[in-house]
Amino acid sequence: MAVRDFSARELTLRGIVLGVLITTVFTAANIYLGLRVGLTFASSIPAAVISMAVLKALRGATIWENNIVQTVASAAGTLSSIIFVLPGLVMVGWWSGFPFWASFATCAIGGTLGVMYTVPLRRAMVTNSSLPYPEGVAAAAVLRVGATDAGEAAGREARLGVTALIWASLASAGTAAVVATKFLADEVDWFFRPTATTASGIGGAMSLALFGVGHLVGLAVGLSMLLGVVIAWGIATPWLTALHPMAGAAADAAQAVWGHDVRLIGAGAIGTASLWTLAQLVLPVWRGLASAMQASRLTASGQGGALPLQERDLPLPVVGVVMLACLPPLALLLGLFLRGTPLAGIWLPLVAAGVVYVVLAGFLVAAVCGAMAGLIGSSNSPISGLCILSVLGAALLLNLLARAHVGAGGAPALVAFTLFVTAVVECVATIANDNLQDLKTGQLVEATPWKQQVALVIGVFAGALVIPPILDLMNHAFGFAGAHNHAISATPLPAPQAVLISTLAKGVIEGNLDWSMLGIGVLVGGGLVLFDEVLRRGTRRMSCPPLGVALAIYLPSAVTTPLIAGAVFGFFYDRAALRSGPAGAMRKRLGVLVASGLIVGESLFQVLLAGLIVVTNRGAPLALVGAGFAEWSGWLALLAFFAVPFVTYWGIWRQAGRVAG
Repeated sequence: MAVRDFSARELTLRGIVLGVLITTVFTAANIYLGLRVGLTFASSIPAAVISMAVLKALRGATIWENNIVQTVASAAGTLSSIIFVLPGLVMVGWWSGFPFWASFATCAIGGTLGVMYTVPLRRAMVTNSSLPYPEGVAAAAVLRVGATDAGEAAGREARLGVTALIWASLASAGTAAVVATKFLADEVDWFFRPTATTASGIGGAMSLALFGVGHLVGLAVGLSMLLGVVIAWGIATPWLTALHPMAGAAADAAQAVWGHDVRLIGAGAIGTASLWTLAQLVLPVWRGLASAMQASRLTASGQGGALPLQERDLPLPVVGVVMLACLPPLALLLGLFLRGTPLAGIWLPLVAAGVVYVVLAGFLVAAVCGAMAGLIGSSNSPISGLCILSVLGAALLLNLLARAHVGAGGAPALVAFTLFVTAVVECVATIANDNLQDLKTGQLVEATPWKQQVALVIGVFAGALVIPPILDLMNHAFGFAGAHNHAISATPLPAPQAVLISTLAKGVIEGNLDWSMLGIGVLVGGGLVLFDEVLRRGTRRMSCPPLGVALAIYLPSAVTTPLIAGAVFGFFYDRAALRSGPAGAMRKRLGVLVASGLIVGESLFQVLLAGLIVVTNRGAPLALVGAGFAEWSGWLALLAFFAVPFVTYWGIWRQAGRVAG
């Protein structure tokens, strides 16, 4: 890599424009993936590859300019995690679609606050932290490979990286297209009764995107999710069905108990693990704030030049002004939401409470999300789990303020307002989740933090412009599970986190939430935290991330099983790659790009399919076979799920051998 200097290109207009264009693609992909399976992926690595391919054709491109491109693109892509909350307003019947300006302002204000929070957190959680930041480190490795002065061999690897991304995307999109024809089943599941009074099951989605996510998050997370599947479907579901026997099909009994009880256990476990993480961060965050204030004092006294280039953040006074400037628009946004509702008479205390809650809860969840992204990567950081805590806190606070003044008729409005406030907090969290990963990449390539932080704000506004129309498209084409409005497709998007968070908000405000299941989940989470601590200290090498386990308890097994398969495959692929001689390190890096391509291809195809559904007004416009082919389609899907990734990885493996040779 070139030696860092002051004059090198970094924050450029062409880099920003390219980042915004890439934003549109990855935001669309992430919105579909999140609504389909409840997970999103970090777009830093594929964005960096695309940036290198484009900027290499232009004069004067640098590694730091490429870093700005991936920073803009990843900030916008991660903002799409708003789908964990915002669709809840459609599900509870408050919205029929997504009003552009309200949705845009929610993303823009919350995202900007998230960027500002990461400025003091950077020193605590990036510079002075041992957190591994797997995706940030991987993105830095990709950027180094594409550096303009890295030599011809590295240039060939960069071109092969683009090929890997495109090839995997085409393979994934093609497979998704065959699924849309119904020749391949979109999900294979098996439900059974272990005894006459119990029921359970297991399933797997025909999703190469989830397979790719599994490779990215790694074996430790994959195995922790396997433990979560065992707890949910091997222990909790049979036990609870035995306590409350149901006649009829095993699938109906198992899914009813899992959806009503087991998911709440998972939610409680996520809450416990998140609070434990937050407690561990108090001292590092305080030290980071002290360091940031010291740097700000140096800058104010005219000694800013003494700071290394890679340690120059936005000055804290600027951060403070931007944060304060966000508060009046936030108050106006919340006030307009309440206008014309049964809560309009008490809008002032509700708006004040909402603003204070966003500021305080936003900082707390930003810290936790940043730590979890540093530990297990942005793709698997449980933002939705922290949203569960956020919505419970918001519901309890707002219910306390409003219930004495509003009758039962105001409950739906209070549920909707709770979700809206939580959506802003969630935007803060999701930006912090990804931004610290980007800042880790910047640290490794010696980028200028304040320039990255400016790029992050630009990325936030770019994503905020793209998200509302794509959400509207998805709502019109597919609809969401549990929503009352009718979409064209007969198969609504599950949007699992939005369903759960909406259920929690309604449960608290309407007084029918099953706190006993949440309490059991809290105890389970405590046990998982203890187990992980004992494992870490006893082995020094092994871990069992508690949030990974909890996530698998409350996500459908159809989502987690392909992810687990990808994690196991990725582990053996990486191990084989590193043992394969001179091409080993290259093969491992290219494997990350293949995994990213599998995610991008399927997700973008589904966005295109949504457009086709709207245009044709048919729920399954590509279907070629009927229900009579279902048994064959299931077996063919299992075959394709393993064959397509193997062929895709093998093709890039061989190409890497030729390049290294």
